Amino acid sequence: MGLSGNALVVLKKRYLKKDENNDPIETPEELFWRVARAIAEGDGSYEGPEQVEETARKFHRLMTSLDFIPNSPTLMNAGRPLGQLSACFVLPVEDSIDSIFDAIKHAAMIHKSGGGTGFSFSRIRPENDQVLTTQGVASGPVSFMTVFDVATETVKQGGTRRGANMGILRVDHPDIEKFITCKTDNDRMTNFNISVAATDAFMKAVREDAEYDLINPRTGDQSKRLPAQRVFDQIVQSAWKNGEPGLIFLDVMNHFNPTPAVGRIESTNPCGEQPLLPYESCNLGSINLAHMVKDGNLDYEHLKEVVWDGVHFLDNVIEVNQYPLPKIEELTRANRKIGLGVMGFADLLIALGVPYDSEEAVQTAETVMAFIQEESRAASAYLGKARGNFPNYQGSIYDRPDTPYLRNATTTTIAPTGTISIIAGCSSGIEPLFAISYVRKVLDNQELLEVHPFFQEVAKAEGFYSEELMKRIAEKGTIQDLREIPEHVRRTFVVSHDVVPEWHIRIQAAFQKYTDNAVSKTINFPFSATPEDVRNAYLMAYDLGCKGLTIYRDGSRDAQVLNIQRKPHYPQVEPRPRPDTTSGITERINTGCGKLYVTVNWDEHGFCEVFASMGKAGGCAYSQIEATGRLISLALRSGVKIESIIKQLMGIRCPSPMWANGEQIVSCSDAIATVLNHHAQANITSVQSLMGACPDCGAAVEHEGGCIVCRSCGFSRCS
Repeated sequence: MGLSGNALVVLKKRYLKKDENNDPIETPEELFWRVARAIAEGDGSYEGPEQVEETARKFHRLMTSLDFIPNSPTLMNAGRPLGQLSACFVLPVEDSIDSIFDAIKHAAMIHKSGGGTGFSFSRIRPENDQVLTTQGVASGPVSFMTVFDVATETVKQGGTRRGANMGILRVDHPDIEKFITCKTDNDRMTNFNISVAATDAFMKAVREDAEYDLINPRTGDQSKRLPAQRVFDQIVQSAWKNGEPGLIFLDVMNHFNPTPAVGRIESTNPCGEQPLLPYESCNLGSINLAHMVKDGNLDYEHLKEVVWDGVHFLDNVIEVNQYPLPKIEELTRANRKIGLGVMGFADLLIALGVPYDSEEAVQTAETVMAFIQEESRAASAYLGKARGNFPNYQGSIYDRPDTPYLRNATTTTIAPTGTISIIAGCSSGIEPLFAISYVRKVLDNQELLEVHPFFQEVAKAEGFYSEELMKRIAEKGTIQDLREIPEHVRRTFVVSHDVVPEWHIRIQAAFQKYTDNAVSKTINFPFSATPEDVRNAYLMAYDLGCKGLTIYRDGSRDAQVLNIQRKPHYPQVEPRPRPDTTSGITERINTGCGKLYVTVNWDEHGFCEVFASMGKAGGCAYSQIEATGRLISLALRSGVKIESIIKQLMGIRCPSPMWANGEQIVSCSDAIATVLNHHAQANITSVQSLMGACPDCGAAVEHEGGCIVCRSCGFSRCS
């Protein structure tokens, strides 16, 4: 199959079946046969047994060639008892306690099965609004989002990952300003991506520096008016600070809604590439564009074959999928949405000799995606004629004489490819190369130097290859100022941070032009970028027809590590003396062992000591609490960042967890970390959201399409 060592590591850790000791009990070859045979069974209702077996062989070739890889839940669950194969779900949240907690329950079921969920909280009445049944006041959508977040944290997803959510609020909801800033300090909503749903009316008001209406969703009446510029600037400022909220352009999404008679789109999946109706799901797969080059040109014949086979594969997934809820199965089968996308776009450009940040790259993006769109529709029409149109075809945007057959309401999506691009051995999604050369951590903390194979080939062919140069590139992260490398090579091999935001957005818009659903992509900004740069990016994305935008300013989250730096040397340090005078605060927090009193003190240099005591505790428990406080104090006076201390303590579990003030406290150590987190300075980022280092292996992570991905071990924050 030509799997890389890195791909084998990821398959072993994330996808292969395991026994009770967590040891793999299948090989990669057996995995692909398991998936191929399970998905081929979708032919059973339309073809005989011989055709099912032939289809299994076709799907096996499709995957083992690494030309196409389906989304992670399909690789994990096809041919296994769980059988849940979709990555993307949207659940409704109505303005009632019953609906809210039904959504939480249903999300937990989906997360457990390996999927991610999106919600619009726009129907929930605003904070302090009337609650007629109790004569009280409403908590508002942001408060209820906290409950969703805690529930997600509690459910371990698929045995390997936490669940991921998208939280969306319309820009005309009365609580919009609170929503915009709900993740400013990164100490809440750690299992949510959040996006503001901007309407055309709002964007028009921004352009005209006008006010716009806020609408109470309970009554439908105007609540008040706000200056659009002010709200837009709040979105920009928050996104500049830490990347959230993103923007989705709600009216643009609904303009391309294929089944408007069924309902309006209100939300997307966690990374924003899949707009869905409430209770809809979608299954995705990606074509490896790095394999679609022959003799220095696009191989359209091979690409067409992979597109048709990919559509067949994804349509069969709908047939054999085991859905988590009957309502999801009903609507998914009624619209039969699939999302065929791409990965390896940066590799394709390099193979064609095209710089990522060029007009030729934009044209290549349009050409490739237009071809995929056209052929995927043709393949869907072929299936529609043979198997029947999707049930909601009548009344859809396709219900016209020139398209009498169509099996799927959508056929294309550009998703973040995360771990599947590692398996395929190609660049992620439609992102530029993240690094040309980098250090990968392997077992026993060993490090291997990884060099992009195309660059290594060119470097050797043109005579400038050396191990020393590759190490220098791994340290620098870019080759743009290395004059020993020829200019034409430097121009072609650009990495993400060599590409200015305008080109990122133009590439996204080029793909969006020929994509049914949406395009997931991260728009990278340098640390020096200004809020005005972010503002211009959002406006540009809207003008170019994007359905949304996710931005990330390098270094905007505290403790982010440079993803291409080698390990620095850390000297031994002496803690500074305890100051004679400190200021502080004592907080009482309930734990499963009793009431814990935590004192946090600081001086002019910052936090310097922590004391903790517990009511009537004595003996070993008291000594352990005292030892924890002493070691925290020693670390603080030795210059250790408080967020690093919190990260080590938070989540340590004891046999007696409990709830306190809406937070789950799982041990005395966790309680101390919670207090530290409460009283950390406003500009300190909560460690629950630090995204510089992989939480599984400690290696660097990439920001891709609103997701966090580790290319060393395959960890992905998203579903």
